[in-house]
This record gives sequence, structure tokens and C-alpha cells, in this order.
Amino acid sequence: MRILVTGAKGFVGKNLCWALKNIQAGKDKTHPALSIEAVYEYDLDSTPEQLEHWCKDCDFVFNLAGVNRPQNQEEFMQGNFGFASTLLDTLKKHGNRCPVMLSSSQQASLTGRFGNSEYGRSKKAGEDLFLDYERDFLRAGADPSLFTLHSSLTPRVLIYRFPNLFGKWCRPNYNSAVATFCNAFANDLPYTVNDPSVELELLYIDDLIDEMLAALEGHEHRCEFDGLEVVPMVNGQWSMVNEGRYCYCPVTHKATLGEIVDLLKSFAEQPKTLMIPEIPANSFAKKLYSTYLSYLPYEKTAFPLKMNVDDRGSFTELVHTLNAGQVSINISKPGITKGQHWHNTKFEQFIVVKGHGLIQQRNLNDPEGKVLEWKVDGDHIQAVHMLPGYTHNIINLSDTEDLVTVMYCNEIFNPNKPDTFFEKV
Repeated sequence: MRILVTGAKGFVGKNLCWALKNIQAGKDKTHPALSIEAVYEYDLDSTPEQLEHWCKDCDFVFNLAGVNRPQNQEEFMQGNFGFASTLLDTLKKHGNRCPVMLSSSQQASLTGRFGNSEYGRSKKAGEDLFLDYERDFLRAGADPSLFTLHSSLTPRVLIYRFPNLFGKWCRPNYNSAVATFCNAFANDLPYTVNDPSVELELLYIDDLIDEMLAALEGHEHRCEFDGLEVVPMVNGQWSMVNEGRYCYCPVTHKATLGEIVDLLKSFAEQPKTLMIPEIPANSFAKKLYSTYLSYLPYEKTAFPLKMNVDDRGSFTELVHTLNAGQVSINISKPGITKGQHWHNTKFEQFIVVKGHGLIQQRNLNDPEGKVLEWKVDGDHIQAVHMLPGYTHNIINLSDTEDLVTVMYCNEIFNPNKPDTFFEKV
């Protein structure tokens, strides 16, 4: 397939083009049904001649080009309707009935707070233009059997009304509140929240790209809209008889401005607290944290950790978690023994990654005082549980080399209740 992406240098365009090129180069093998021959990247610096050639040659069009923040209101219609007309006219000129996707917006609903949106009117005009194009050109003269295949080459228009978008490479102080807030917290800039209770529907860039690739494979999610509410099709499939005029991304999140800011505050404090936020799979917090990190400047990308150093070596806490304890790094100098203590409930894992040593444990209630031993070294990495009720230690057996051990503990150290009691093995 040869794919044309307009607005290729925009936020969505950059992410989509990299995804397509990863598939084209064989780096992304998660879409074996897709064979991409070329990705045509059209933007403001492209020429009319390139648009002519690419419209003649392409098998699928992602039309992401548009105007969001013009100097004059009239530019909305010129940018969002005018270019769309040029694109469709060029496809018609070359008789190219390939599928065409349109990036629209919730504001095109012209309901609620968007009822008097000039931007929304320009997007709605673009939608109507594409629907007319589908009725008058794509279907006219097309082989009726194509409409039952539901393949990526079925003549069709795919109109997506996107909610608020966020993710890496999104431009701050432009048209994304999330990008603006992420950039502010990452770079210690001032920000303003007029009403923390305002709720946003948010679409993460990776979820959007997943839907774009599904559309490329002919598996877009079809719907109608009731105002801003998505009304999915019953069977989720496109057909001449039972057709949703619009498309949507099935994975979105809802969060208030106050919730977003609170999460970003906790992210910004992580170098001090070492606290990794709770980031369940596919959660909004996980996607927001990844987005926030993408805005960090060079000088904040690395941060120092507090090393507790004495003549035996050092102990450094690396990360804390809310519910799963902490991870630390322990360095023991040659011949040094560390530990010699036990816990009631706290449990640990010792993982030697450099040097060679000996881990010993003894059950406090073993009348024979049997000592269990594990020889450990960085060439044969293994994890050893420190058992509750067993006193334990770790000994550096080398005369010259430091022993480096990654230590996991199921709880963050609490000096008021350390659950750690000295006892030699």
C-alpha cells in the first residue's frame, strides 16, 4: 500500500508517520496484514506537484491537515474546508477511489459549549464535503461487490470527531490543555486552572494510532453522534445498508482539570520522593506520566540519588511505590558482611549483579541452628528471598572487587516501625 498523510508534521501526523514507517521497515511486526510500500508525507512545505503525484498514486489517505489557531477567524474555513476541497478534487481528477480518512473534532457537533464555534463550523463543513464526496464519487460507478468485502481498499470515507488529544510531541500552549500543563510542570513554568471541576474527554495518541491502523486494515469503529455522545453501531461493521456515517476511537478517558494537575504535581515531585505513581495497564495515569516525561528538559532528565555511604560501602534507595515497596542498590566493599538482622513481616529479594558473595540465612526457631547458604555472583544472576523469621546476611567474598546487589523490599522503610532486629546468622 502507498499511503498519503496530509498534515504530516503535526502532532498526530508525526506519530502516525513513524508508526507507518516502523511497519514499512519491518520494525513493527504487530500488523502482519499490512504491507506498506510508501508513506507520502504532505505538509505546508510540500509542492502542488507532489500532491498531484501522491493523490494519483496512493491507496489510502489520512487527511490530518487543518487550522487550529489562526490569526483571523476566516482562516478556519480556508484551512479546514479549502484544503479538503483541493485534496478531494485532486483525487477525483485522477479517478482515485481509495479510502479517505478525515480528522474532525467534537466541536463539529455545534452543540453545548461548541454551539457558536467558528472552528466547529469549519470542521462541520469539511465533514459535509467528505460525505458528499463519498455519495457522489466513491460510490458512483464503484463495483457493488466491494462493499461486502470490508477490506482496506473498499471505497469509503472515515470521519473521526476527535476529543481532546494528548501524548508525546503535542505542542503546548496551542490547543491541548494536557500538553500545556505537562510542559509547565516539566519546565517549572506558571500555569492557570480557571475551574478545576471542568471534565475533559481525552484520547491518548497511541490509542488513536491503533485506531488509524485498524482503519487502514478495514476495521474502523463506526458510529453516529448524539451531540457529543458516541452511538456505536450494533455490529461495529460498515455496510451500504447499515452504515454509521462517522468513526470513533473506542478507548478514551475522562478526567477533570483538577485531577490532571494533581497527578502532574505528584509526577514532578518524583525525583524528591522517589515515588513511582500508580500506573495500571492502560490507565490514564500511565499515559499521562509517559506524556509528562516527554516534556522534560535535558537538565531534569537525570537527577541525583541520596547515597548512604560508610566504610562498608553504600546503600541507595532507587524507587518507591505506593503499594509494592521499594528497590535499592547495595554496594559492599571487599570482605564486608552486611545484614545480620531479621524481620517479622517484611520480606526482601537480593539480586547480585556484580562481584561474588555468599548469602546466609538461619531460622530463629531451628534448635539445630542450621545455616542455609547460597553462593551468588554477577555472572549467574538469581534472586534470593530473605525469609521472614530468618536472620540473614550477605558477605562479599572478594578481596578486591565490590559486591553490587539490587535489593527489593515489599515496603518502604518506616523508621517508626522498622521491623528490623539485629541478630548474627
